[in-house]
This record gives sequence, C-alpha cells and structure tokens, in this order.
Amino acid sequence: MKMTTTSHEVESAKQRNHMGLARLPGLVSRVRELGLLAVLFFIILVVSVQAPRFLSIDNFVQILLSVAIIAIVAVGETLVVLTRNVDLSVGSMVGITAFVTAYFFQQIPNTNILVGILLGCVLGLALGSINGLIVSLGRVPAIVATLGTLYVYRGLLFVIGSNTTTQVNASDVPPGYLALATTQILGIPALILIAAVIAIIAAYFLHASKSGRQLYAVGSNPAAADMIGIRRNRLVFAAFAASGLLAGLAGVLWGARFATVGATAATGLELQVIAAVVVGGVNIFGGSGTILGAVLGAIVLGTLQNALNILNISQFWLQASYGAAIIGAVVLDAIITRWVQRTILARRKKV
Repeated sequence: MKMTTTSHEVESAKQRNHMGLARLPGLVSRVRELGLLAVLFFIILVVSVQAPRFLSIDNFVQILLSVAIIAIVAVGETLVVLTRNVDLSVGSMVGITAFVTAYFFQQIPNTNILVGILLGCVLGLALGSINGLIVSLGRVPAIVATLGTLYVYRGLLFVIGSNTTTQVNASDVPPGYLALATTQILGIPALILIAAVIAIIAAYFLHASKSGRQLYAVGSNPAAADMIGIRRNRLVFAAFAASGLLAGLAGVLWGARFATVGATAATGLELQVIAAVVVGGVNIFGGSGTILGAVLGAIVLGTLQNALNILNISQFWLQASYGAAIIGAVVLDAIITRWVQRTILARRKKV
C-alpha cells in the first residue's frame, strides 16, 4: 500500500526541525558548562589530595572574593563578545575608576559613599561609551579601537597620578568605603553577593528581553540582523557602554578591596577577563554563550590560581595556563561553530 505525505505532515516536520536547530546552540552551551564543572571538580579533587587545607570554607570564600571583581567585568565583556567584538580596555577602565574613586574619597572623606560609587560608575560608563562610539560610528575594528584605548586610559591614569599622588592608601579613605569589600550579609561577603546579583540580572536580560535576543542575532549574523531591522550599531554601542559601566563598578570595588590604589591598578586584568569569557563558552566569533558560562570560567581560573599558590607553584604556569586556555577555547569554538553550521545545512537539506 503506497503511503502519501500530506502538507500538514511536511509542515510539522519542518517545525520540529526548526525547533531542533534553535535548541542546538543552547545544547552546546550546556555541554560546555557541564564540562567546566567537571574541570572544576577535578582541580578540587587533585589539589585537596596534595593540600587538604584547600578544602576549607575560608579558602573557598577567598577564591570567590578574588573571582567576584573579575566576574563583574566578565559579565560586561560577555555582552560585547556576543556582538562579535572584544573590549581589551577593561583592565585600564577598572584601574582608572579605582584610582579616581579612591582619590575622590581621599580629598573629600566625609562624602556619602553612594556619591563615590556613582562617580566611578559614571566614569566607567563614559569610557565605555567612547569605545562604543569608535567601534559603532567610527567603524574601527574593536580589537584595534580597544587596544588603543587600553593604552590611552592607562596613560591618562599615569598623568592623573603624577599630578596628584602616586597612590592612595587605606589610611587615606573613609572606613565606609573599605567596608564595601568587608561587609557581610547573612554571613556572605557583600562583594560576592553584588557579583551574583549582577550576573543574575544580566542572564535574565539576555534570556528574557527582546534586546538580549537581538544581541545574539547581531553576533550570529550581522547582515541578517540588518535585513530584519535590528539596529546593530545601537546595540554594539550599548554593549560597550554596559561593559564600561560594569568596569567602573568593578573599579570602585577594586579600590575598596585592595585599599592601596596606584597607577598600575588592575594591570593585566583584561587577560583574566577575556580568558574567563572564552573558557566559559562565550564564542569569540559572537552569537552564542551565557553569563553562567562566563562566571564559571572565572571561578575555574580563580580556583586554578589559588591551587597554584597553595602548592607553591610558579606563577609563570598561571600565565601560561591563561594563554593556553584562551587558545584552546578559541580553537574549540571554531570547531563547534563549523560543526553547528554543517549540522544546520544537513538538516535543512532533509526538509
């Protein structure tokens, strides 16, 4: 008996196929995140055998404290990378906002703490907006633009420092400012809670908002995004501005945590942030990745750094690990991207 296929069945098959294709990037992200958790548990297992004190609650708190500021900056970097761009200036932005905020409190110690926080955030927003304007309106490749502003912002910090004071010490700022890094809420350091809240808000924005979905669309296929009316330049500008804003907040918290702030504050932080983002599964080619993955990447790298310190292993291996992690993640992203493209093409041919 000859079987016939109705138009309704064909349409249903197409819908199921499209749904499967839509879930594919999300499935890849879940696999990457589970892989990160496996790596994290492996590091903990190996190091705890060599140094049992690694498993102490105090040590895990120290790891999360060291990761918190990096995670905040990584959230902003994730928004930028999703649009097929990169912000190399985040370390300089954190450094300059940390110094300016600390110097502000040194000069006006009786000022409300919220004013200083607002100052740092506004400064970070302004610096990030400059990056966004250069990339979105100036059409300058992001890697070139932010490499330039990395040095410009750092140079500006040296100029400000040389005209004021070489560094601001803990004794120069009010205790209320330093309390930002030491206050606990329900036994949990406020710094960790701030990072967690920011990550949750950003993750919800990407998952539930129209603008969040458009960021993925811009990174996945910029030409197609333009064709369907997405204002790509506006979204790219907003991503860089948000990155600057979060870098500004991280700078404020950096000053509170480390107390002594000089012109070299947060030097090299951009390497740690970008490593956390790409290791966390945010595709350096844009269009896929999650905030959870970026935060997990930061935690894994922070745990690795702590492990090397406890085992008294040279910090050279930490830098080498960051570099190897970035290269490995980019190569893996390229392989995954080609596999997804081939899978999508093959499924479309079957319909």
